[in-house]
Amino acid sequence: MPKLISTNPSDGYAVLGEVSTSSAADVRRAVERARGSFVDWGRAPLGDRISAVRSFAEQAAARRDRVAQLIALETGRPIATLDGHIDATFDFLHAYCEMADEHLGPVVTATRPGERHVVIRQPYGVAAAICPWNYPLLNVAWQCGQALIAGNTLVYKNSEENPLFAALLQEMFAASEVPDGVFNVLQGDGAVGHMMVESDIDMVSFTGSSATGKAIAVNLAGRLVPFMAELGGSSPGIIFEDIQVDDYLDEVFWRRFFHSGQTCDSLKRLIVHESKFDTVVDGLRSIAESCAVGPAIDRDTRLGPLVSEGQLRRITAQVESSVRAGAQVAAKGKVSSDLRGAYYAPTILTGVTADMAVWREETFGPVLPVVAFRSEEEAVRLANDTNYGLTAFIMTEDVERFHRVARAVQAGSIVHNHGSYDHPSSPFGGWKDSGLGRTHGAWGFHEVTQPKLLSIQDKEVRTAVGR
Repeated sequence: MPKLISTNPSDGYAVLGEVSTSSAADVRRAVERARGSFVDWGRAPLGDRISAVRSFAEQAAARRDRVAQLIALETGRPIATLDGHIDATFDFLHAYCEMADEHLGPVVTATRPGERHVVIRQPYGVAAAICPWNYPLLNVAWQCGQALIAGNTLVYKNSEENPLFAALLQEMFAASEVPDGVFNVLQGDGAVGHMMVESDIDMVSFTGSSATGKAIAVNLAGRLVPFMAELGGSSPGIIFEDIQVDDYLDEVFWRRFFHSGQTCDSLKRLIVHESKFDTVVDGLRSIAESCAVGPAIDRDTRLGPLVSEGQLRRITAQVESSVRAGAQVAAKGKVSSDLRGAYYAPTILTGVTADMAVWREETFGPVLPVVAFRSEEEAVRLANDTNYGLTAFIMTEDVERFHRVARAVQAGSIVHNHGSYDHPSSPFGGWKDSGLGRTHGAWGFHEVTQPKLLSIQDKEVRTAVGR
């Protein structure tokens, strides 16, 4: 049986371990187990499902150090940043548990003499969840947490880049109170994901590239299988002339370069008023050139490697193509010659035009193009000059201007100044090529359930009104 080889992008792609790739028979058995388990899980009291999901969080907490080390080794994310990642996972899972009764409970939509209309929400059934490598544990919470609580059973696969994490995830679910067959882990690349989508499932959730998401949507459309997707992003950040640049430089830098820029919703194109352009570029250059790039497992590292050699080739090609087309490298950090692996220094580009790869495509790496604008209208046009629409960041002290620009920018989440958008109660998802559907809060629970109207005849009411 083919193997998935896990390698360390911080250490010359040294082999960390291997797992067996799931076969077509494995996929079929996983779906059958999920189908069989749905009968009891979907009908179980909500409180029992909540207790089981909380027990998974307890199992993950008991393996906290192991989870962090494995994510750092397999994906190159600095281990010093993983406390926040793991804590956020628990925060979201527990918040979903707390709000489930409110968002899944029956709702009376109409009453009239002798009759009440009550809407209940019921799970779809077997959900296929295809998750990426860059936020491993948190994506399990985001893509699977509400689906499980609502009563769906899961067939899960994460990226081939971090198979050892998937194996650990399987261990944690097996040790939890979640019944056997409710959460089923598969291993493999896109071919296994394709088999999952082709199988007898009732809905699909996917986080990954827009191209793959579109292919899945086409596949599911003929069967009318529900699909929710968080896809790529090329999020704009707009800096207006009325802000104090020094108050924002460090925040802007890390909104782009955190996790070496390998985040769908990070700031990926910076649009700066011409009066602040040089100051912003100079400030970002200073941060980039002083930023330590190093192995992910080192607690002093703030910027680690990319996830793989393939990702390193992709980001290198995007930058080289743009430079050949006229972009200028305004800043580039340093990578020690002693480091071997998928390292790419933080890079600031100017002279960028709309036909260049770093503007037109999603750049999933530590590269930031910076362009200037003169008017508010031009800033909005540049922000919307993309097929993506996941997040946007607007920096201005003028609240009325923020509201005008926020309404005009085509994205699912708009952040003002030092704000944030990630909260368990607030919807998250994209416009345009950045996705379909929303996670979190009522929106997330409604994505993983379908409404059913009960028209209830009320005998007491009929008698009271003489019917």
